[in-house]
Amino acid sequence: MADLVATFIARPGNASAIGEVVADAERSTGGTVRWLAPGEAADLFLPAGGASPEDRRRVDDALRPLIGSRPVDLVVQPAARRRKKLLVADMDSTMIEEECIDELADFVGLKAEVAAVTEQAMRGEIAFEPALRARVALLEGLPLATIDTILKERIHGAPGGPTLLATMRAHGARTVLVSGGFSLFTARVAAALGFDEERANTLLVDDGKLTGAVAEPILGAEAKVATLLAFTASLGLAPAETLAIGDGANDLGMILAAGLGVAMHAKPVVAASAPARLDHADLTGLLYLQGYAAGDLVHAEATPF
Repeated sequence: MADLVATFIARPGNASAIGEVVADAERSTGGTVRWLAPGEAADLFLPAGGASPEDRRRVDDALRPLIGSRPVDLVVQPAARRRKKLLVADMDSTMIEEECIDELADFVGLKAEVAAVTEQAMRGEIAFEPALRARVALLEGLPLATIDTILKERIHGAPGGPTLLATMRAHGARTVLVSGGFSLFTARVAAALGFDEERANTLLVDDGKLTGAVAEPILGAEAKVATLLAFTASLGLAPAETLAIGDGANDLGMILAAGLGVAMHAKPVVAASAPARLDHADLTGLLYLQGYAAGDLVHAEATPF
């Protein structure tokens, strides 16, 4: 049995690119190919040679040059215990396409300024907690009803999210949305996409308006790791049975702590440090990484936010 599996994923429409890459990889390694979704995702089971982090890096270093500039993702991981029983996912720019705090700031005419701070925090250039307090302070006086407007008019689920959740839950996995954003958003997004649980920060409200403050303690990077570990323990799982995904610097801790940690369309510091990354695939790519084939997927759509 192979110790490692290399999974190649491309978005539909790039069949020729992934076909060329997989053929080159098969020839160069002598591995065995299994197509998970024709023209979209394939596993390459590699000859036995160990599955340590060092072995994974060695294989990744050998295979990644075969991709070149083609829009194909590659993840090398142990072939055993691929299907995960716990998913812990970031929300902003991961499960949804937007950053909610930036959309809130747009209603007070400060989107550009707040978005710049958000970008710095997600890149790990400034500390998350003080940056969040400073941005929330700018929202003082914003009517609570603004959140409904943003959810209905501006927030879009990332492609593949409902199918990811429906498939994992159909196979017995627990799913948790954990965000450095706000529970006024996560509660609605979690319900619309199909999460079992959600955790986030609490915006303080008085007389139907935001006070410009957030409840302490702030849910940041350490709390995301703690959430992953707490659910792992409560479900009686081994670390290898967990999956964590995110895009920002405050997600990196939980990505590194999970059995499979994936940087999704992530900031450079996260993509460079994560054990796995997906730069091109949508969220269904996470199912292919777990060995699900196209026929195994439970296709679903989000309900309105």
